Amino acid sequence: MPDKLFIKSISPDGEDRLRIRITTRKGKVVNIMVQYEAIIAGKWREIVRYDCAHGFFHRDIIYPNGKNEKQPIMIENLNDALQYAEQDIKDRWSWYKERYKRRLKK
Repeated sequence: MPDKLFIKSISPDGEDRLRIRITTRKGKVVNIMVQYEAIIAGKWREIVRYDCAHGFFHRDIIYPNGKNEKQPIMIENLNDALQYAEQDIKDRWSWYKERYKRRLKK
């Protein structure tokens, strides 16, 4: 199963990025991961991740303490899921980042 890994900057200062991994088998997408990462307090931190681990497509909201909250998303087609995940993060990355920072202070 070949994996393709892409990293895309999503902020003008380069401190926010998408990490995208796509796994294909015989030309068909069989697994995806789209993760939003940001530099906070001098290091890269995972903030939100979409994937289909555990057998279903979902969003993981990642907390500063390392725990995460799984939110199932009812999209079965992985191409559609990939597009949804990437667009959601591009549209809401600053909101996700601020929420993570507020939780970091608690």
